[in-house]
This record gives sequence, structure tokens and C-alpha cells, in this order.
Amino acid sequence: MSKIMLDFISIFSKGGILLWCFKGTGLLDKEWEAFTPTVNQLIKSVLLQERTSKTNYWENGQLALKYKLDNEFELVFVIAYQKMLPLQYLDRLLDEMQIRFRDMFNEHLKENFLALDFSKFDGEYRKAVKLVEEEAKIKEERSKTQGPRSFDQSDKSMKSVASMIKSDKNDSIQLSKKSDKKSSKAASNNNVQHKADKNTEEGDSDDMVNGGDKSGASMTQDEIDEETLRLNRMKLFSGGKKSSSKSSAVKSPKAGKSGKTGTKWDAVMFGGEVSKTEAKNLDRTKDRPEDEVVNVDEADRRMVGTAAVIQDIEEEDSYSGGKKDGGMFSIFKGLVGSKVLTKEDLEPLISKLKDNLIDKNVASEVANKLCESVALKLEGSVCGTFQSVQSTVKESMTESLLKLLTPKRRIDIIRDVMEAKANNRPYIMTFCGVNGVGKSTNLAKICFWLIENKFRVLIAACDTFRAGAVEQLRTHTKRLNSLHPASENGGKDMVQLYEKGYGKDAAGIAMEAINYARDARVDVVLVDTAGRMQDNEPLMRSLTKLISVNAPDLVLFVGEALVGNEAIDQLVKFNAALADHSQQENPHTIDGIVLTKFDTIDDKVGSAISMTYISGQPIVFVGTGQTYADLKSLNAKAVVSILMK
Repeated sequence: MSKIMLDFISIFSKGGILLWCFKGTGLLDKEWEAFTPTVNQLIKSVLLQERTSKTNYWENGQLALKYKLDNEFELVFVIAYQKMLPLQYLDRLLDEMQIRFRDMFNEHLKENFLALDFSKFDGEYRKAVKLVEEEAKIKEERSKTQGPRSFDQSDKSMKSVASMIKSDKNDSIQLSKKSDKKSSKAASNNNVQHKADKNTEEGDSDDMVNGGDKSGASMTQDEIDEETLRLNRMKLFSGGKKSSSKSSAVKSPKAGKSGKTGTKWDAVMFGGEVSKTEAKNLDRTKDRPEDEVVNVDEADRRMVGTAAVIQDIEEEDSYSGGKKDGGMFSIFKGLVGSKVLTKEDLEPLISKLKDNLIDKNVASEVANKLCESVALKLEGSVCGTFQSVQSTVKESMTESLLKLLTPKRRIDIIRDVMEAKANNRPYIMTFCGVNGVGKSTNLAKICFWLIENKFRVLIAACDTFRAGAVEQLRTHTKRLNSLHPASENGGKDMVQLYEKGYGKDAAGIAMEAINYARDARVDVVLVDTAGRMQDNEPLMRSLTKLISVNAPDLVLFVGEALVGNEAIDQLVKFNAALADHSQQENPHTIDGIVLTKFDTIDDKVGSAISMTYISGQPIVFVGTGQTYADLKSLNAKAVVSILMK
């Protein structure tokens, strides 16, 4: 096997402090520079968002990363390499590096480790690589010498076509084979037991070997087994020495019916007089060995604790380096104090948590990944004193969900509109989504929100496919203008509609509307598009063309809060279509989400988690009621609290 050739290895804390780094030889400086943004992207996209998985694998462009988390010391071990190289045994190398790093710096990792010299780990790293290479070489040589079994060596080669046909005859043959195997196994066990009895009962074994004819030495294995079974049966029926001694002590049922004399417990319990005979009968220690007699006073002191032990707890603080052993608090320490969480501890709680998320309408794939990430985050960590494992898992999942719903970038539409207005151009927002999710209705709600903030809006009716789409927007325009009449706004309508009827090119209508808005000094252009299913390739190409040609500032995906697993398919395919059908080097995909019908789901709020997790984009607006003012921003804490109930 060739030596393991690695390009980049680093060990850093979850706080962002680089502890140790290895760089391979033979790469140019520009090639080295590619690893830094890749590792930073891993931290940003995986570690900070807690999207870790069991494979511990992540790739970015031509580079691939294998990583391992040490939750006890808050460390991350990362190996970077070229994706085209089929490197093996990286997991084994990461495990070995983790063990050696912990062993070398175990005493100082929980303290101030900034002053430590981690360059000493270079030697241990080389030893780890050498060990993994040797193990891999041994496995490779062993696989070459052994090789795979041939067909003739397999059990399947012994079967015929007739034996594989299900019939009563074949079933009886299989049952007879199983019974033969069981009988041979029982015989072998009896043979082993007979050998053990042979060592303990030498008299019987001497008769076996020396008595009668001397044919025992030349017996076959089957004859020995039969003889063993015969002797065991004789011992069973005779009962042996112990059983005979017990049988002699058994009284005949005809011997009499004197029975047992009842104990006068009322006299014992309530201080009555007890005769000497009764006291003697109550003494349960008279026939027992001395080492079995329990000192009651000593047992009570061990169980409850004496006054001296209590005094020790009062005098010395058990939390500040006092007595570590003994005392009442040692019991609690064994239960909950400084417990290292294992996979077995977490598995039942994680499984229950996953079922709860799925019940709250989180897509099953997303729920699996979230729970898997939390389990990997907690495995190996130390549970705090008087802190249950259940509360630890719940807190970790709550923290992960809050991070997921918190926007990773700033989306301030009001500020962006004002900036575009300062540059003498309109701010463009495009709405897309599947049929019937409420694109036009929520577009009107967002339009109301904009005119409430004193911005003039132009609605581009680019849904030239659905009958009644243009008339619906025309009705919304009249209604919004009646709420904000032109007489109160300098004689200008706050909302205008740009329409060209049906059957026209949507991308062309959007371009004309944007040009009109620029000339008329309109602040915002809202582009309404036709609803389309994610699998409809011609319509997805049309949407990609509209976005590529007009370059909107914000592309919003409008999705229902009612969907669960369907949200994954919709978002993934919309994003994929916008990327695949675009001719641009950096295609414009979905920038944010509008979650509609949020008031119809009660506590089934999991779609917000599914959409955010899949797209990686924030939920910008949440549609609730039936009026224009029913438009809200997402309250992440409220959603998470509902999910964790």
C-alpha cells in the first residue's frame, strides 16, 4: 500500500483558536490558499449551523474534508485533501490523532491552553500516521492472501434447484437437519459436563476407565457420546449423593400433622412478655456461622451515616475540595455528577425527540439530520452536576433550532429600498412558488406594508397563464389605493399595475415593467409569476429566464406552512432548476421564504424548520390572517418553544 499523502490537517477549538496545523509538501502557495476558505466554509456551513452527520464528510469544489468532534474538550480535528484521491482509513487516523492529542495535553486542555506548545504534537502525529499505514498494509496483505471465497466454497453451491423449491418434503428435511444440530450440540455439552464431573468424582471415573472390558479406550466419538448420555441419565434418576442426603431428611406425609407453632408477634411488637422458649426460637443467628451474623448497629451506621460524617459535611464544603469519598452527596455524584454522555444514553432520548419533531410537521429527513447532529454534538461531552441527560438533550436541540431559524445574513428590505432609491433605480422583488400557495395574496400584503412605509409600488402582472390572475391583481390595486388615496400623496397613486394580458412572455413583461418604474420614479417593483410545479421543466426554464434577464434584488419562494416532506422536494427542485437552467456563472437562486397560512396549523409549525434547513435561507415574512395587515416576521423563540413542548 502506498503511504498516506495528506495536504492539510488542523486541530482547533470550537472557539476559533488554531492549536496545531500540518501542511504537506509539494503544493504551491496558491494551492495552499484554497484550503483556508474551505475550512472556513466548513465552520460556517456545518459546525456553526450544527449540520454535522455520522459520515463526518463535507466537500467544497475540488476539495474534501473529513472531520471529528471532541465534545468533552470542545475540539475539532479536520483533514483536507483532493476529492479525486480515494484516500482510505482517514477515520482511523482521526481517532488515533484524537487519542494521542488528548493523552499528551489532557491535564491542560480544560485550563488556559494558550500558553501550551502544541508543536510537540508533530512527533505523535508521525507515529499515528505510521501506525495507521502499518495496519492498512496488514489488512491489504491479509485480503490478498485470503481472497474472496469461490462459489464452490459457499453454502449456496451445496443447494440444488429441487431443494430451493418450497414443499412439505423440503420443510421436513430442514427440520430434521435443525434437530440433528440441536441434538449434537446437546451431546457435546453433556460430554463437557461429564468431563467436569469426572474431575470432581474420581471414584466413578475410575470405574468407567478400569472396570469391565477395556473397550472404552477404543470407543468412537458417537459411542462415547451415547455412554455419556446414559451415565447422565443414571445420575439424574438416582439423584446423586446430595439428593440422597436431602431425601433422607424429608419427612413422610403420614408422619403426622403437628405443623408449625405460630409466633406471638403482638408480644414482640408491642412490648408484651415473651417466654424464654419463644425468645430462643426468635434468635435467627444461633445456627449461622459467625461471619454471617450482621452487626445491626454497624449496618445502620453504614446506611444512614453517623454524627461524625454529618459533621464532616458541615465543616468542609463538598464543592470546594473537601472530602471526595463518603457522605450523602457521593450518591448523587454517581447518578448525575460529571457524567460522560455515551451513544447508549442519548439514543432513546434522541429517538423520542425525533418522533416529536416529525409529529410537529418537520420533514422526516430534516428531523433525522437534526437529531443526528445533536447526538454527535453531545456524544462524549460531560453532563453538568445535577443536570439530567434529558434536559441536556432538550437544551442542545433548542439551541440548534434557534441557530437554524436565526438569519445568517442581513435582510433589511426598507434599508435596501432606500439605498436603491438613492441610486435612482427601483428595488425589484420576484415571487415564485407552486400553485395555490397564495403568491398574489401575500404580494398584496407586502405591497400594503411598503406603502405604509411611504414607498410607491409597481406590480408587474407576469402570471400570463392562470385565468383571473391579472383581474385579481387589479382588484388588489384598487383596494390598496383606496386605503392610501392619491389626494393624500401628492396626487399620485401609491400602487400601480403593469399588465399586458395573457399568453405573453413573462420575462419580457417584467423587463418592460422595470423600465417603466425607472422612468416613473417608482420605488419598488413586485413581480408576480405563475404558479408551477417543481417537476414542470418548461415552466421552470421560463422562471429561470425571467430571473436571469431582469436580475431582481430579492427572489422570494412562497410556501405553505401546511406541507411537511413536500417542502423539501419543492425547495430543492426550485433551487436546482434556477441553477441548472441559468447561463450565468453565478446563478441567482432563492434568497428568502414567505411562509403562508401560518394561522391554520396550530402547533404543526415544523415546515418553518424544514424550509430553512433545506434552503439555508431565512423566512422573511409570515402570512397569517385575511387582511392586508396580517403580515408578520418569524418569531424564532416562539416557534422553537412550540416544537419542544
